[in-house]
Amino acid sequence: MELKIGACTLHIVEGNICDRQVDAVVNAANNQLWMGGGVAGAIKRRGGAEIEREAVAKGPIAIGESVVTGAGALAARHVIHAAVMGRDLTTNADYIRRATLSALARAKELNLGSIALPALGTGVGGFPLADCAGVMRDALAEHANAGTTLKTVEFVLFGRDARDAFAAGMDE
Repeated sequence: MELKIGACTLHIVEGNICDRQVDAVVNAANNQLWMGGGVAGAIKRRGGAEIEREAVAKGPIAIGESVVTGAGALAARHVIHAAVMGRDLTTNADYIRRATLSALARAKELNLGSIALPALGTGVGGFPLADCAGVMRDALAEHANAGTTLKTVEFVLFGRDARDAFAAGMDE
C-alpha cells in the first residue's frame, strides 16, 4: 500500500524493520531505553549491543520523546528510539502520537530523506493495530504539513495479518 502525505510517500510494508534500506529505523522504546523483546530486541540482535549501550547512556527520557543512536550492523545509519511506554509497559494514543512526532522531528533535525517505523505500542504495549495506524497517519500528516526533509516513510509490520490490520486502519 502506498499513500502520498504532503511531500512524503508512505509505504506500508510487511517485513523485518532491521532489513529496511533507509536512513533511520525507529525503535519502539520504553523510556529507560532498555532493549528487550519485540522490535527493540530484533534491532539489538541484528545491529549489535552497542545500540542499546548508546541508547541507555542517553536515558531515561520522557514518554513521547526520542533519542538517536548509531545503527551498528543495520543497513540504516541511525536508530531513533521513540519512548512509547514507561516501566509499566503500557501505552495509549497520546503517547504513540507524541513518540511518532518526536521520531519524525529527529529525522528532520538530521536532514534524513527516509525512515522506517514499526507500529508503535502494538507489541508489548498491546495497543490495537488499526487504531495505531490512524494515530501514526495523523502524526505523519501533521509533521509533513509543517515541512519535512523526509521523502519516503515506511510503516513496517511483521507478518501479513499485522500489515493487513494496519493498512485497514489507514483507511478509517
